[in-house]
Amino acid sequence: MHYMQVLISLLRGVNMAGHNIIKMTDLGALFEKLGFTDVETFIQSGNVIFRDPEDMQPLQISAKVEEAILKKFKLNIPVLIRTEGDLKEVISCNPYAVEVNFNPDKLAVIFLYELPREEQIEKVRNIDYPPDKFEIKGKEIFIYCPNGFGKTKLYTNFFENKMKVIGTARNWKTINTLYDLANKRCQSSIE
Repeated sequence: MHYMQVLISLLRGVNMAGHNIIKMTDLGALFEKLGFTDVETFIQSGNVIFRDPEDMQPLQISAKVEEAILKKFKLNIPVLIRTEGDLKEVISCNPYAVEVNFNPDKLAVIFLYELPREEQIEKVRNIDYPPDKFEIKGKEIFIYCPNGFGKTKLYTNFFENKMKVIGTARNWKTINTLYDLANKRCQSSIE
């Protein structure tokens, strides 16, 4: 039997403050229509867990889904793809888990569309907004705001503008839930 890896798509900027409205049932149906299987959506922010029988590269999947969303919903939405293994890696390399009084509710991760180049990283290297902190690891930016996200400058738009990247943020709880849902799928295909 061909093992199909479990993938997670993260849509950027849907269903936020009345903008880019896409019903998750419609989004799930769109994924199925595109030939993806085992499709499940999670909360309204555009997270879809699925498998790809064609075994395409993540950027190919992004392009295919973005094109379909544009056609069906007339919305230009970046779609970021991660594997179940990618999320496992993100969770295991959280740089702030060792902080004294670490509070996972104050942690978010911005998932970037592509690996940032050195000159993009350089643009934010010396930025310091204590007590808020961030660390770039691969295609993710970990943001830890001990006082919450209400007043922080470190959010998706800030990094997108400074670094000229495309990203979408998810809180730590959502990331862990998405990983659990994806991992359950992986376990069920092994058994």
